[in-house]
Amino acid sequence: MPQSHGTRRRPPGAPGRTPRRRRFRRVLTSNITITAVASCGLITALVMIDLDRFTGTASPPRAAADGLSTNDMVAMLTNAEIDPVAADAIAAAKKRAYEEHRRELRRLEEKAKRDAAARAELKARRERERLARSNPSAAQNKAYGKRMNALRGWSRCWPSLLTLWEHESNWNERAENPSSGAYGIPQALPASKLGSAGADWRTSSPTQIAWGLGYIKARYKDPCGAWSWWQAHNWY
Repeated sequence: MPQSHGTRRRPPGAPGRTPRRRRFRRVLTSNITITAVASCGLITALVMIDLDRFTGTASPPRAAADGLSTNDMVAMLTNAEIDPVAADAIAAAKKRAYEEHRRELRRLEEKAKRDAAARAELKARRERERLARSNPSAAQNKAYGKRMNALRGWSRCWPSLLTLWEHESNWNERAENPSSGAYGIPQALPASKLGSAGADWRTSSPTQIAWGLGYIKARYKDPCGAWSWWQAHNWY
């Protein structure tokens, strides 16, 4: 019977494409291939994590995020209570730092009258201090401060607290005094004292505010008293 000119049938036992397909499947399911694919996935995940960090899209710490509840704030304020004796020690350190700062500035000012290099140094120092207080995003920190101050029962003293910490840090949670090392919105000295209010003290404005209000309560009773002291002494 003559064969059709259509699709040819493969004679029984003739080699076909099946072995090739089997080899391809063996390659896909080999340990080396699986390991390579898994490694690529892991690398991709790590790159995405790093991109989040570099682009600033990573989730902020809970204490620094919007919508901190009133209960959370009350808990933070309670945990940030400071003993009056400890507050006095902190105030003594701030006083020493301020007096040393003033002596150093007077020395530079006297030298600047005679020395151009000293004039440049004095100018640079003042600029460093100005930049350390600069904070284009202070509005949110002030909002936290106003609410937490009210939870202390000090609403009438809000203008005093607002002005006090504008002078100290411009409400910048990363402000650091180049001379003394005082840090954060309340300018804690030493900076590590803020750690008693929370492990996120370097970056969390609510944590710093809670500590600062605890310090004010222990030392000056309320922000009105703290601001009154600052006006007379230029430190608090």
